[in-house]
Amino acid sequence: MTDTSSRLNTGSHDLPVSAELSRFMAGNWAPSPLPAGSRVTAYEVTPARRARLSARFPGERLIIPAGELRVRSNDCDFRFRPHSAYAWLTGLTGEDQVGHVLVLEPAGAHGHEAVLYLRPRSDRSDGTEEFYRDRRYGEFWVGRRPDLAEAERLTGLRCAHLDAIGSPTGRNAATDTELAAALSELRLVKDAWEVDQLQLAVDHTAAGFEDVVRALPAALAHPRGERWIEGVFNLRARAEGNGLGYETIAASGAHACVLHWIRNDGRLDRDELLLLDAGVETDSLYTADITRTLPLSGRFSPVQKQVYELVLAAQEAGIAALRPGASFRDFHRAGMRVIAEGLAEWGVLKDADGDLHRRYTLCSSGHMLGLDVHDCAQARAGTYLDGVLEEGQVLTVEPGLYLQPDDETLPAELRGMGVRIEDDLVITSDGARLMSGALPRTVSGIEEWMGTLLDSAS
Repeated sequence: MTDTSSRLNTGSHDLPVSAELSRFMAGNWAPSPLPAGSRVTAYEVTPARRARLSARFPGERLIIPAGELRVRSNDCDFRFRPHSAYAWLTGLTGEDQVGHVLVLEPAGAHGHEAVLYLRPRSDRSDGTEEFYRDRRYGEFWVGRRPDLAEAERLTGLRCAHLDAIGSPTGRNAATDTELAAALSELRLVKDAWEVDQLQLAVDHTAAGFEDVVRALPAALAHPRGERWIEGVFNLRARAEGNGLGYETIAASGAHACVLHWIRNDGRLDRDELLLLDAGVETDSLYTADITRTLPLSGRFSPVQKQVYELVLAAQEAGIAALRPGASFRDFHRAGMRVIAEGLAEWGVLKDADGDLHRRYTLCSSGHMLGLDVHDCAQARAGTYLDGVLEEGQVLTVEPGLYLQPDDETLPAELRGMGVRIEDDLVITSDGARLMSGALPRTVSGIEEWMGTLLDSAS
């Protein structure tokens, strides 16, 4: 009877390796260095970011982990994405960053020395087997990692083996709320390089929305049309960037009344609306966040137009409130005033006073945007939610109306309809620039845009 206990104890079902095979695997490998001059795309801007963090915590050891793998099922892990703070400080964004740690070591009058502790490329010398046996980290299983010298050239950081990190003593961004808040607050204002990355994400996302419209005939014919839409957009996200900035919301009909509908298992009906909330994440991990609500027939019905144009008016009021020095909450308040007044005009509310409109709006009308779709979320309220807008901040404006299918306060013709319009904007010296203006927002603009795309697809 074959003894399988040793290999089962490792959690692997690999065949055992003989001494002869181990020796054979160790030799005769040609050099395969990374291309000369390879650097992370953020190489020029990361030193200033680390200096700003250093100035906030003089004399303290700061630990910023990339994060660890998480099991999805048995021996399969979720796709890895490094923590946003780690990516912002190092410029490293790949799936090969599992377990790596950036440490800012106190350096007296010089502030801090940044040291990157990493798992370098697998050694292929005699007696080592990780490169071909280790399913989680082995090069033949998950791909090549840089060696220490290559990592230093890529990042401009001093690099050391992960085993040399020593005592975990210090402030750890994974557990220290003050450090986590500082890292969020330092990212509130984007530099020019970041704005360019966000614009790239927006442009790819706009292309993905065009792909979806062209695919509507096939999606309408499929019993899970929402998933067809999801798949079409996901293809664009993976082809042009790292993937999705967040799970795509492809919500038709009453599903659009569920704010974070990601089941996407419904059929599409030509008489209903499709709410598509989706964003491409670039290879540098900056994401767009755009929502359009589209008539699946290509034309808005009168009642669909009524609801859509109220939400659009609310968004326009919100965008008009964006400027440096304005309260962050001003744009939400401006949009909600329009919504409340509209609901009162429809007779849904007795008047526009108070907060009863929130039954139909549910949430805030926007958020910061950057490396995370809800960016800088650990920032203190005084610097974000209760703070003021500054030039260089990037945010979304996304009012919505969610008219639940079983809501007896609504006339029957309004029930089961969800409309959200979301765009990405960067605060400028005198207002805000619409980054996602390539996608139409008006009723006539959407109908013309859809008609042109559908004609080109037929």
